Amino acid sequence: MCSLFRKKNIEECLNPEKSNRGLKRSLGPIQLTLMGIGAIIGAGIFIVTGIASATAGPALVVSFIIAAIACIFTALCYAEFASMFPISGSVYTYTYASMGEVWAWMIGWVLLFEYLISSAAIAVGWSGYVVTLLNSAGISLPQIITHPLGEGGLINIPAFLIIAILTGILIIGTHHSAKVNAVIVFIKLAVIGLFIIVGAQYINPTNYHPFMPYGFSGVLQGAALIFFAYIGFDAVSTAAEEAKNPQKSLPIGIISSLIVCSILYIIVAVILNGMVPYNTMDFTAPVAFALEKVGANWAASIISFGALFGLTSVLLTLLFGQTRIFYAMSKDGLLPSFFSDIHPKFRTPMISTLIVGAIASFFASFFPLTLIIKLVNVGTLSAFIFIALSIIILRKQRPDIPRKFKTPLVPIIPILSIIFCAGLIYNLDISTLERFAVSLIIGLAVYFAYGARKSKLKQIKKEKNENNNYKTLKTTNLTQETIK
Repeated sequence: MCSLFRKKNIEECLNPEKSNRGLKRSLGPIQLTLMGIGAIIGAGIFIVTGIASATAGPALVVSFIIAAIACIFTALCYAEFASMFPISGSVYTYTYASMGEVWAWMIGWVLLFEYLISSAAIAVGWSGYVVTLLNSAGISLPQIITHPLGEGGLINIPAFLIIAILTGILIIGTHHSAKVNAVIVFIKLAVIGLFIIVGAQYINPTNYHPFMPYGFSGVLQGAALIFFAYIGFDAVSTAAEEAKNPQKSLPIGIISSLIVCSILYIIVAVILNGMVPYNTMDFTAPVAFALEKVGANWAASIISFGALFGLTSVLLTLLFGQTRIFYAMSKDGLLPSFFSDIHPKFRTPMISTLIVGAIASFFASFFPLTLIIKLVNVGTLSAFIFIALSIIILRKQRPDIPRKFKTPLVPIIPILSIIFCAGLIYNLDISTLERFAVSLIIGLAVYFAYGARKSKLKQIKKEKNENNNYKTLKTTNLTQETIK
């Protein structure tokens, strides 16, 4: 039983070996910050704002502030780990070093599921925006190739194509995909800037009354929804092995991206609820809806087009993060070795990327994924709890480890992170928690069937024990010979 809790050697995490199989370090703090922004700003600002407005009313801005504070607690914990362990794997690797193998596997399993399903869901949303824009241009695609089975179609071709294209970009190389992401992020920020400039001209102060129509409980419910709009900053830490000077650039990327996105979210919330009454907000495309409502149709079309770029950057970052988790778990022997095979020219995990792209495109093409979002959220919140716990454990077990960035007020900040995340999990419906429990059981079955037997850490410890036994036996024999 104790072998299930064997821990990764922290010294190896602090000084990862440099070999030809290593990933290419090509990402600086600006690229990492843009990666974080690309992952955070997407479905949150273009969709979730409408849903949360119906719950919080004009006080949505307060919901954003509460959610931002909750995320900052977790981001500070991420930043400390990223400054200590400049290797791929994110919370999976951090948990492996602090809490043990079986917990690391479960978190890795949760992250794999989270990134994969999120990628497929966002691809389906991307497809919906494409169909809408084409319809507005007078081009109507047949439903059979734009909807999955069960929704009046056969296959979602646009969703399949966007994942296929981004998979190819990721295979070509992280440096190239980072450039593509940077371009997309700048376009997305420009579109949001356009909304802020145009929308500010149509603010009607009467729309802010009543400010808190459903009381503070409505604000907290809004914060629970808005929290998920911030998910994405954790994807920056998956690029640890491809970051230049990761001890400095990773904390900068994580915290900077979260701050930038928090400011933008708050500004957009103020303007959005000032443009139209909260109880008339459209759930699917609130930003474009608000512009159409005030007569700025030209701006609404541009915003809809920009939403495509927003969702594309999120999808690109999620696919990137998924492959790096596969890569890290494969290097540890918990998944087959081909997941960590590196392309000789591009220095990227090609096979892992292809597998991720194939599975995500399959789900996006044939399955409606609207009901799976809550399951993705409970997985993310669970990972955040493990991050906070790991900070507390390692501060006690290994206070000697150099930390270029230190989470302030430990254990207060990690405990606050745990409380916020646990509270949000508690507010999820029981069916979501039941599905999550089933996924964990499946994950444990896979671990005992493969990972527990093939673990490289297990093999290393076995070899050490055999060597120690051999040395002990040899010493004993020499002693006996001397006595004779």
